[in-house]
Amino acid sequence: MPENARLSPSIGQFDLDFVEREATPRLLMKLSIQLHLAGLSLSNTVRLLDIFGVGRARSTVHNCVHKADLQPNSCRNPDHVAVDETVIRLNDEQYWLYAAVDPESNESLHTKLEPTRNKVIASSFFTELREKHDLNDAVFLVDGDKSLNYACQRQGLDFRYERHGNRNSVERIFREIKRRTSSFSNCFSNAYAETADQWLRSFAFAWNQLI
Repeated sequence: MPENARLSPSIGQFDLDFVEREATPRLLMKLSIQLHLAGLSLSNTVRLLDIFGVGRARSTVHNCVHKADLQPNSCRNPDHVAVDETVIRLNDEQYWLYAAVDPESNESLHTKLEPTRNKVIASSFFTELREKHDLNDAVFLVDGDKSLNYACQRQGLDFRYERHGNRNSVERIFREIKRRTSSFSNCFSNAYAETADQWLRSFAFAWNQLI
């Protein structure tokens, strides 16, 4: 996370309706979700709950993160959008993580985990991204990947090749995700692709609140 990362005061701004069915107090569950997404391992998150006299298994926190269905806010209108993809290991399989970031604010705009990469998937990612945000006047920053360039051309987007510079914002997110998934082996071990995709969206939500 960035050096100035801190726990956002917006912890009460997301709803956990499902917590009504959980034994953990609502505020503590919100706190545990946000701390885990901010960088605390599941084991240490459970230890924190113990301090408050609440005994829970790691799987309880893990499941609540996914039940919360957190994801970055929609309706952004950035001038530039950095787009890239990277390899993510899920058990013994290779997946591709697509991500779009506002390089000015460093906010994550959209993420999607796919089993492979090609022109069709890249185009689908751009379609979903544009449905979530007002990007008609945005300049898209891409690298030399042919599928990303094809998708921009196919959708008539204003784009330019940029290997570093403003595209470093998306690389920072990738580095943090890879650090987390290598340190917290319980995140993507024995997990379905849908579960990993949801965790990545939740991570993007937390990232936006900590930048």
